[in-house]
Amino acid sequence: MKYILILMFALLLNACAIFGTPTELDDTKGWTAERIYEEGATKMRDKEYDKAIGYFGKLESRYPNGRYAAQAQLETAYAQYKKQDPVLCVAAADRFIKLHPNHANVDYAYYLKGLAVFNERGVIEKLTKQQISDRDPRSLRDSFVSFKELLTRYPNSRYAKDAAQRMVYLSNSLSEYELHVARYYMKRQAYVAAINRAKYVLEYYPQSPSIEEALVILVSAYDLMSLDDLKADTLRILQTNYPNSPVLGKGAPADERVWWKFWDVFY
Repeated sequence: MKYILILMFALLLNACAIFGTPTELDDTKGWTAERIYEEGATKMRDKEYDKAIGYFGKLESRYPNGRYAAQAQLETAYAQYKKQDPVLCVAAADRFIKLHPNHANVDYAYYLKGLAVFNERGVIEKLTKQQISDRDPRSLRDSFVSFKELLTRYPNSRYAKDAAQRMVYLSNSLSEYELHVARYYMKRQAYVAAINRAKYVLEYYPQSPSIEEALVILVSAYDLMSLDDLKADTLRILQTNYPNSPVLGKGAPADERVWWKFWDVFY
């Protein structure tokens, strides 16, 4: 009898392992799509984002073609954004865009993509208050591209104005990053590399406040490389567009001037 009880107990444990325990049962069994969505929305309002994502996932898997499925996908992207998980937020937004390219709220998916990486900062950066121009520019460029795509595709979007303002900030930050690298190259006499960085600013961020310094760096590098024609052309552009430049204020430029001694007035 003793051995029979032991055998029955072992069989019961195996059955639990195979079929799961009652606590693992889905509490949404039999729910309508609307009820699951509302429960997920409630969890969002309560800032229980993981639980909200769970409900939205169940809704989509159970009612993939229903009218709530697409909204659940978009809510999932927003929940990931609120969780400060830019990778999963962008992945969810991209999935929504791919599945619903003509959805009425697809512009919001592009906006979320830009926001996700716009706010991305590491713990060390927050603690040290590291300047944005000192950061890896990859996330900044990704954010800029997402906002630009939003404005290109949906210029009348309700999110267009905010996206445009963020693009100005990103443009200025990215141009400052390029100048940060150009200064590094100038100090190490890597003049060709400095020229390339300064030209990049002129080409891709023509409205940024960094243009003046980019021109000064070009004049300095051309001067040090004895590229007199390029130096003269760039100097004319600098004089025309920035007649009050602090560099020019030091006196009329002379051919023998060593310009790299003067661009430090910007620092």
